[in-house]
Amino acid sequence: MKGTSISATGRRKNAIARVRLMPGSGKIQVNGRSVLDYFRRDTLQMIIEQPLVVTDSMGKYDIEAQVLGGGLTGQAGALLLGIARALMKADEDLKPSLRNNGFLTRDPRMVERKKYGQAGARKRFQFSKR
Repeated sequence: MKGTSISATGRRKNAIARVRLMPGSGKIQVNGRSVLDYFRRDTLQMIIEQPLVVTDSMGKYDIEAQVLGGGLTGQAGALLLGIARALMKADEDLKPSLRNNGFLTRDPRMVERKKYGQAGARKRFQFSKR
């Protein structure tokens, strides 16, 4: 695996993350920017680092990611799945710990569409008896 990169894709809501995992010092770049610049909230940074923390791979790999679509939370979730899949490709022995923490399962929840005759997906217009 020396000098090679491993690619994986992660999705969440409408966000798609293409992840490249390379042996390195632990630098994470998202869309050409540092992960600290791109994801300002601590919770989002924590979400992204979870698979690395669980597998003790924090300083072993450099990660480059291209993320598009959705909002920041969806992008963080997509990045989590992409990193977890790339780690699994890098070392098959990590699969049980990633699977037990739910990092290899794609979150199927999507936004429910707005229905006609209603204010939103579930919300109705105000009912008037007279």
